[in-house]
Amino acid sequence: MKTYWRLLGYLRPVSRYVVPFFLSSFFGSLFGVVNFTFVIPLLEVLFYDKPLNVVEQLPAFELSTQYFANLFNYYLGYFLQTKGKLSALQFVCAAVLASVFLSNAFRYFTQRILEGMRADLVARLRDDVFRNVVHLHLDFFSNQRKGNLITRITSDVIEVEYAVANSLRAFLKEPFILIISFVILFSISWKLTLFALLFIPVSGLMIGSIIKRLRHSALNLQAVLSNLTSVIDEAFGGIRIVKGFNAEGYMQEKFHKENWQYRHLVRKIAFRRELAPSVSEFMGVAVMCGVLLYGGSLILIEQSISAPLFLGYLAVLSQVTKPIKEISNAVSSVQRGMASAERIFELIDTQPAVKEKTGAKELKAFEKEICFEQVSFAYEEGVPVLNDLNFTIPKGKVIALVGPSGGGKSTIADLIPRFYDPIGGRITLDGMDLRDYTLKSLRARMGIVTQESILFNDTIFNNIAFGMEVTPEQVEEAARIANAHDFIMALPEGYQTIVGDRGVKLSGGQRQRISIARAVLRNPDILILDEATSALDTESERLVQEALNKLMKNRTALVIAHRLSTIQQADEILVVQQGRIVERGTHESLIQQTSGLYKRLVEMQAL
Repeated sequence: MKTYWRLLGYLRPVSRYVVPFFLSSFFGSLFGVVNFTFVIPLLEVLFYDKPLNVVEQLPAFELSTQYFANLFNYYLGYFLQTKGKLSALQFVCAAVLASVFLSNAFRYFTQRILEGMRADLVARLRDDVFRNVVHLHLDFFSNQRKGNLITRITSDVIEVEYAVANSLRAFLKEPFILIISFVILFSISWKLTLFALLFIPVSGLMIGSIIKRLRHSALNLQAVLSNLTSVIDEAFGGIRIVKGFNAEGYMQEKFHKENWQYRHLVRKIAFRRELAPSVSEFMGVAVMCGVLLYGGSLILIEQSISAPLFLGYLAVLSQVTKPIKEISNAVSSVQRGMASAERIFELIDTQPAVKEKTGAKELKAFEKEICFEQVSFAYEEGVPVLNDLNFTIPKGKVIALVGPSGGGKSTIADLIPRFYDPIGGRITLDGMDLRDYTLKSLRARMGIVTQESILFNDTIFNNIAFGMEVTPEQVEEAARIANAHDFIMALPEGYQTIVGDRGVKLSGGQRQRISIARAVLRNPDILILDEATSALDTESERLVQEALNKLMKNRTALVIAHRLSTIQQADEILVVQQGRIVERGTHESLIQQTSGLYKRLVEMQAL
């Protein structure tokens, strides 16, 4: 129940919803039950010379059900005595119409309020999930399937929405119907009502045993749905590879396996979920049959209740089945919804491994240098990636990292904007530990261009601006520096061209130049270039390298390079192998080392 109460916390302010919902539910339920009591005066007017409950004098006002019943019976008697049965029948029909109108009006208002609650709950819950997830550390995303995250933010939230909506409707509205119904039933015959109540514990035990395992099955269902979403994302995201390797059949089989596992769980859950209301309805009919037999004996043998009263009693009792069934459905829905809620709150409660210190300072300007002091790092405990690194990146200098794949070059680059924190040693900027600066101010001083150009399914303008409030002239100037303006203007829509998912409508070189323009626009003090030209053809590489040279001018840069020809002018080259710096120096000094690793790498690329 803690999960459920936590969900209700998203319906703030509570008074905005609960009080109107409570009142409209109460009056809707009241008039809904009263509608069925009109069968008693209808039968009495039609088949009796004089109704049994006529009140001779106008009752004094009091806030009770008996007062309103007496008031109705007084006017019923008045019409019978002064204007005859037809007028009395017209009066009863008018009362029925008024009661039905009011019950439906209040039901409509109840639904309106409920829909508002649902919409606010979903919006706030999704906001909370996305807000927390987007601020989590990179390692979190490395260990999660994208489909799992998407499913939790979309499908799981929908499950929670239906569970909360159904439960609120059932738990706040249906009890009113039950209470009002039983008040009326007890007022008609307490013997019959006590007899009917004997069946409720039996019904509750049967339904409880059915839905007991729903939550566990629902958790499994959402996990399988996450896998299914991941398969779809992988297949469509890598469709070129799928087709290029004739792997359509392989992906189809993978999808088929997850899809049919999902089908199996859906059927299993549906069986339990649908069985509960069926049992509930059957028990309701059993109660009706028992009451019919017992009530029949009261009429035929004891003659302690009239036929119209008994039929009215049955009409009201028949309405007790519906709220019990609705509550049963709601309990089933809540079990499935709470399984989804637990998955959602798991994301919301996940804490970032890279945290901002209390009292962290704003980085106003980069003035001197970045220093790695005995820095070590590991993604997994006991498997070091970096070991005891010591080097300095002076302001205005270009430092290049080269070496075999898997040596730790990209990890070094990721430590500077604090995508990860070192497990040993420290990294300082102008003499102060990076962890002493606010994350926002630290990253605001940096521009990052990676091998994979990350573009979003939006316009070229918005991809370059990327959240910054800038003018078209500023975006155009950044594009010119990045050698991107000419090809952008050659497109039919220019800067308003939609680039497609991940920039699929553009070539690799075009995507990379837009990424560079995005970095240019930030006017960063520090540049991190992670193999920014390694995946390009010769012509694209030339254009991109020209753009990078413009970008690096008078800036501090850390450059990771696969093509060593692009970093020969670096102020210092660090050769990284197995998490250690094994060589360092300028291009000229390093190629003089006869058996050096850098020289071997240069010679291999020259072949």
